[in-house]
Amino acid sequence: MKGKYRVSDILLLVLIFLASSCSDFVDINDDPNNPTTPTLSLLLPSTQLSMAGHFNNINAGGSSVVQHFASGSLNRWSQSGTSFSSAWSGFYTGTIPDLETIIRVGTAQEQWGYVAIAKLQKAYLYSIMVDLWGDVPYSEAVGDFANPKLDKGEDIYNSLFALIDEALADMDKSFTVVAASDVFYQGSKANWQRMGNSLKLKMFNQIRVSDPARAAAGIKALLASNAPLISDNAQDFTFQYGTNVTPNARHPWFTSWYSTGRGGYTSMQLINKLKDSDDPRLRYYIFRQNANVGLANSMNGEGYYGREPGDGAAAPADLNTRALVGIYPAAGLYDNGTIKTLTASHQFLNNTGAVSTTSSNSFKISLFTSGDGTGAGILPLITHSMVKFIRAEAALTLDTGEDAGLLLAEAVAAQLNSVSTLASRNKGNVMPATTISGFSNKVKAEFIAAGTTGKMNVLMTQKWIALFGNGVESYNDYRRTGLPVLGDLVAPLDVFPMRYYYSETEMTSNETLINDRESIQRAQQTLPVFWDK
Repeated sequence: MKGKYRVSDILLLVLIFLASSCSDFVDINDDPNNPTTPTLSLLLPSTQLSMAGHFNNINAGGSSVVQHFASGSLNRWSQSGTSFSSAWSGFYTGTIPDLETIIRVGTAQEQWGYVAIAKLQKAYLYSIMVDLWGDVPYSEAVGDFANPKLDKGEDIYNSLFALIDEALADMDKSFTVVAASDVFYQGSKANWQRMGNSLKLKMFNQIRVSDPARAAAGIKALLASNAPLISDNAQDFTFQYGTNVTPNARHPWFTSWYSTGRGGYTSMQLINKLKDSDDPRLRYYIFRQNANVGLANSMNGEGYYGREPGDGAAAPADLNTRALVGIYPAAGLYDNGTIKTLTASHQFLNNTGAVSTTSSNSFKISLFTSGDGTGAGILPLITHSMVKFIRAEAALTLDTGEDAGLLLAEAVAAQLNSVSTLASRNKGNVMPATTISGFSNKVKAEFIAAGTTGKMNVLMTQKWIALFGNGVESYNDYRRTGLPVLGDLVAPLDVFPMRYYYSETEMTSNETLINDRESIQRAQQTLPVFWDK
């Protein structure tokens, strides 16, 4: 979300609305004080809050699979029918029906701005659901269908490309949206156009392995037409959390990791990659509670107490010593403590201005103290940085005619600026401009010096680092490219998951699925989605 409107500004309004409305707005009484036609300016923000809220469930799984985190069952490649049931149920009983209501009612009322936004949100959400689950209910998802069929993921993708074009065309009919009703862009037509085109770009790139000709043609057409894409951090399709405690509007990682129970373990794969690469984001991604703690809660380390991937050992008494997620993206704490093992070769990750204690922030366990940061973090869904990474990948693999090295450097710089901006708003240190430009140029030089295979590894490793905060997209990238090289699991419980398990409720209530429930679920673990074939 950009601008002055935050979750905390609209949450009470939406909660009041949700308490007095239902998605189909059925009312047997023709009471003018209880209208059966929804107010779109009230319904739209509820869909946006719902989509972002349930995204956390699928994001946690992706972050564990790709080793952004080192905890959770997916970190050991294990899942069940309850792993993502809350997201599945939330999308299908809340978000999607309400989006369809906005499209139906908005079309009848010719409120094309609301219709266009709802179509773009629908396209985004379904594209993510196909990416994660493969075949999902689409044509029978809403309406009088007790046992909706699973539509083929490829067919859904084809429909979504058309839906995006419909939304962009709807915007040209008229576009009037109450600013306060739009959590993401405050009613900005230009930004929604950029989001729509950027979503198309992302989806074309997603299918480049299964249909390289279509992917190349689609991306080249977008670039040749100068279709507006997300080209500035201020245009990011990003959900901005607030600082309210009651009702809770803070980033879910913040509420989890900065509670007395903590949220899990940080990934030593990520920590080591950042440190070994002289990456300044280490101080922003990871906060050390104790400057001397090491793995297994020993006291001979330098504070980066996380876990290796797939480590299923029981947790010792370490709630006050394990490393936490930092100021990005959850608006936790910025780590300004001395990192003892840094050497003169560390130019961008260094101890300049560092304090001798772990952090300059006053860390407290209580959720209700200002020492724990603010929680006003972000959920990066489609960003300027992602768009540049996608264009770099397309240039490298589809011969789109752009400079992949330059796009890579711009992608890294854009994400570093996003990290710095979030830190500046949440008690953290601003990243110096010379650090941003210097590190981005360093990455570009590594890319140029690498061979063909090495170039792809540099690109996807940098994107993996930049996608901390969106494990879903990193999970998509890894399945599409096999990069970056992830660590071997200490104790895997299954094979690498190619798709998410369906909700057990769907499997046991949908009569078209129940007889083959076990084989369907097992296929989710082993069979790739259509674009990964």
